[in-house]
Amino acid sequence: MPTMREIRMAAVPAGLPQVADLTVVETPVPVPGPGEVLVRNRYFTVFAALRTLLGGVQGAPLPGLRPGDTLFGPAVGETVTGPRPGTLVRHMRGWREYALVPDAECDPIGDVLPDPIAHLAQGPTVYGALTRAAPVRPGDTVFVSGGAGAVGSMAGQLARLLGAARVVGSTGSAWKADRMTGLGYDAVVTRGAGPIAEQLAKAAPDGVDVFFDNVGGEELAAAIAAANRSARFALVGALSGQLAEHGTGTTAPAEIDSYQLILKQIAMTGYSAGGDTALRSEWDERFAQWSRAGRIEFPHVRVEGIEQAPAALRDVLTGRHFGAVVVALE
Repeated sequence: MPTMREIRMAAVPAGLPQVADLTVVETPVPVPGPGEVLVRNRYFTVFAALRTLLGGVQGAPLPGLRPGDTLFGPAVGETVTGPRPGTLVRHMRGWREYALVPDAECDPIGDVLPDPIAHLAQGPTVYGALTRAAPVRPGDTVFVSGGAGAVGSMAGQLARLLGAARVVGSTGSAWKADRMTGLGYDAVVTRGAGPIAEQLAKAAPDGVDVFFDNVGGEELAAAIAAANRSARFALVGALSGQLAEHGTGTTAPAEIDSYQLILKQIAMTGYSAGGDTALRSEWDERFAQWSRAGRIEFPHVRVEGIEQAPAALRDVLTGRHFGAVVVALE
């Protein structure tokens, strides 16, 4: 019987997940039943929000994990069974070499983008947030917290493409700040280099019109202080809590001045692209156009082999890489 490998949760992490909290398991290749397609995965992403899922969060858009569960996440693979074997599809059952995917969850990707890996870009979340939850208008100043990660490295570029006049990002590393200035950012504030509010006031002297928040915490408080009247905030992540060294990563407390929200009439929206297929289609079309014109890129690090995935997750959670991290199974 043919076998495959997959990554399972071995233990509930005590603090940030370590390599030993995950395990590589060899298991039989599954046999599809009615309404299922067997997919041979080629690529999957390693994303920071897995820390929260490994903490057993409940009520989130994605279900929490328990010891013994196989990890999951965005993946691109080719169908082995079904009406058209060899079709490239994207789905949410990464972290395994072969996946059983319900017909309805197999999304053919076609050839709209030249590289299948590009379909793993976090563009839909960014595009949806900056066109729906906190729409960017021509001439806006946009502040992006966590601007060097998988999401933030796309957000600076998209804010610029959508008409922002000035884009400011935050990060925790000086070397990442240097790279961000080539991806749509005019200025970068660095955690640990002084109060974020003071740095942001200098980087955005005319105030902030749109805040794309991956982090929460001090960055959220600073954005409120710098916000212009009728500023729009889209909260898409809470890495200040999700990546906290201690705890479960399932909470992200922040001390903010709510009175300023009222005085400045700030609109604050928690946002998730979820299963918005219309948004995904719109994003694919615009991403393809911008890519062909050389106006956008997908910053990512490629890791070879499923056995490297547990270490790749540790590296993502400790901020080792710039942009997205993709595990290649070819």
